[in-house]
Amino acid sequence: METFVSKVNSIMWSLPMVVILLLIGVYFTIRMGAPQLRLIRDMVGQLFHGGTSSAGISSFQSFSMALGGRIGVANIAGVAVAIHLGGPGALFWMWITAILGAPVAIAESSLAQLYKHKVGGEYRGGPAYYILEGLGRHWRWLAVAYAAATVFATTLTGPQIQANAVTAATTEAWGLDPLWVGIGMAVLFCVVVFGGMHRVGRVAGYVVTVMAAAYILVGVLVVAIMWQQVPAMFGLIFSSAFAAESAYAGMLGAAISWGVRRAIYSTEIGTGSGAQASAAANVSHPVKQGLAQGFSAYIDTLFVCTVTGLMILATNSFNVVGPDEKTPIVTHLPGVEEGPAFTQIAIDSVLPHFGPPMVAVAVFLFAFTTLLSFAFYAETNLAYLIPNLTVQGVAITLARLLLACSMVFGATQTSAFSWGLADLGVGLYTWVNILALVLLSGMAIKLVKDYDRQRKAGEDPVFDPAVLGIENAPLWSQIHAEYRRTGDADAAMDHVADHAPDTREMPVITPEMRRQD
Repeated sequence: METFVSKVNSIMWSLPMVVILLLIGVYFTIRMGAPQLRLIRDMVGQLFHGGTSSAGISSFQSFSMALGGRIGVANIAGVAVAIHLGGPGALFWMWITAILGAPVAIAESSLAQLYKHKVGGEYRGGPAYYILEGLGRHWRWLAVAYAAATVFATTLTGPQIQANAVTAATTEAWGLDPLWVGIGMAVLFCVVVFGGMHRVGRVAGYVVTVMAAAYILVGVLVVAIMWQQVPAMFGLIFSSAFAAESAYAGMLGAAISWGVRRAIYSTEIGTGSGAQASAAANVSHPVKQGLAQGFSAYIDTLFVCTVTGLMILATNSFNVVGPDEKTPIVTHLPGVEEGPAFTQIAIDSVLPHFGPPMVAVAVFLFAFTTLLSFAFYAETNLAYLIPNLTVQGVAITLARLLLACSMVFGATQTSAFSWGLADLGVGLYTWVNILALVLLSGMAIKLVKDYDRQRKAGEDPVFDPAVLGIENAPLWSQIHAEYRRTGDADAAMDHVADHAPDTREMPVITPEMRRQD
């Protein structure tokens, strides 16, 4: 099984995916006018606007929920794996992926907001929704493929690496039994997730904010103590990124591949995962939430992943293997498996006895919020696949229980097998979303330009789908109609969230689709 998964991943995560994703990022950067730089102020400001409602959550809660999915074991264990398999230069390519990927996150999250629906009294959306309604009924198969692949990944393959990393870290710190750690995580997960979307949003908001801040502070402290190593460390990152360092000659492909691969897994850029959390936000313009999600890529990679990488490199707490993934090139930690242990040893070498427990707690909390986000993503796609609310409710309950069981199973597996399964699941729905983003790129660009037009006019953007000739965005039509009546965007959003009927037992069908029938 492990050999099969490895072969499939070598095809799925080959050079074409890396090149296509980076090219999409370049394209959006040019056509949107470099929003990842030009609109940074709006990105930050949007995190503190927009309130909760009966149907939706605040922009910050949505941001935190998506960030909970992004900040996970990939920020600690994933960075270590990237350095181990791609060398120190992999960190540079993670940075490039985050910078070029931010406009991709803006695009997919804005599209999710545009085509969101009210289902069972809550806002739902994401790639499955915007594929069908943005491209038409003849693309229904692609929407179903995305939804099915996401349910598979978030309930079966993804949870395993989260639990596996937690058990690796807790075993290193306290010698806890992996099986009981997995069972404990599963029980705690069920307690939280059965509380509904609003509880998930609150938990993710509190946990991610506090833990990410604490982890970054510890990382900055470690790097500050090792300040004399910093110039040489950055020199090593940049030189090995292009295989200019003699020790890493011949590893250019590995540096790029593993840097981009782990950055995609960490940030979820291009996968459409964060877009599903974005659809739940209560905002007055789709691009507002797109900007918030674009900023999450910076926090995830440029802050959290970078802190991990700098700690590992500054303290020489890493091993590197060649492109064959077997031949040792650099061995600073003989016998130590790549993963959380690299980071634990890095911190412990500077702050004795603090590294193992600190990283164990961080990995647990990061993994747990990722698991909560997985539950939300699975529910969103089941809501798409199963319109009948009664059957849908049963399916969601089963999915939550299956996710919990996957944690227990993953807790006892090897790290290599768990990472392989995780990459398989992410790769399946990422390829689908990449195709959708290419086909819907024009609409995403129009949304950003509409936002820019209102900002230049000195207005707080409120979206009117009629301006762009969009006829199948019923929630936005209602919000804008209410805004015209009251002149208050917040009141209009709250009114529609609280009083609008469900907009979907099946997705809205455009006049064009009716003509096709």
